[in-house]
Amino acid sequence: MEAAHSHRNLFFVCILLGASGLVSPPVALAGGLLFAFFVSHPFPAESKALAQFLLQASVVLLGFGMNLGAVLAAGRAGLVYSAVGISLTLALGLALGRLFRVERVSSTLIAAGTAICGGSAIAALGPVVGAGEEALAVSLGSVFVLNSVALFLFPALGHRFGLTQQQFGTWAALAIHDTSSVVGASERYGAGALAVAVPIKLVRALWIVPVCLGYAAMLGAQSGKGARTKVKLPWFLLWFLLAAAAATLLPQWLPAMPLKADFATLVTLGKSGLAVTLFLIGSSLNRKALARVGAMPLLQAILLWVVAASGSLWAIEKGWIGN
Repeated sequence: MEAAHSHRNLFFVCILLGASGLVSPPVALAGGLLFAFFVSHPFPAESKALAQFLLQASVVLLGFGMNLGAVLAAGRAGLVYSAVGISLTLALGLALGRLFRVERVSSTLIAAGTAICGGSAIAALGPVVGAGEEALAVSLGSVFVLNSVALFLFPALGHRFGLTQQQFGTWAALAIHDTSSVVGASERYGAGALAVAVPIKLVRALWIVPVCLGYAAMLGAQSGKGARTKVKLPWFLLWFLLAAAAATLLPQWLPAMPLKADFATLVTLGKSGLAVTLFLIGSSLNRKALARVGAMPLLQAILLWVVAASGSLWAIEKGWIGN
């Protein structure tokens, strides 16, 4: 009883520390991982729900630090190569799943999570393909492990390869699974990278809808039944665009008001929210979750991710995308 009480207190202290702005998103994630491996999580279900809400709210708040014209331009630029990259990654992921004899549903979810937007894509596609608890645990565990690696690895590689802010933002948006790690890695690399990465990543996330509907239609045709599925739309994208519009237009329309300072405060709150989000995500990745992944699904996820990340980086360095 006393141990459980101390675990709850430590959990709240970590939350407050992340919200204080004193720790960066990568440090918050590392703290969450340490918490998961050495402390019994007092609020696993509530933590998952809070992480999802905070991620969306933080992305919206970060929109107050962006220019709407730049956001729309980056989103349009990312539309075509997001479509090409998603199609190729899905096809390669399914082929690797068959090669390594990964269970079909788990293989599909890992491929979709890598191709589109990590845990969000897996959560949306899972009910469509009839995923059970085991398949969801395997695919989510694989993706979350690689997300954690990406947050630390990508900024270092970006500096190693001499990527510009625009190049790194494009690469992060195309090669990192979850929005949280895309935002965290890009924010660490620089404001320019963040401004490019977020709209491209959100455009990429929109592909959840056609992919889920396509799978529903295909499975419905195979079973002789009509396609019936509900896909949850990422409505926070609209709020992100409205935030960017407000930050771009309102200071011009109301020059007498100190709106830029107010928007800067909102951006700071968004960064603090992101740190808390990454702590919550890290705290959910414990030994039990890793043990359920298994060697072959994790190998499929790693190889698929390496190929997708290397291929997109090669195309960026060639100047085909991200310039």
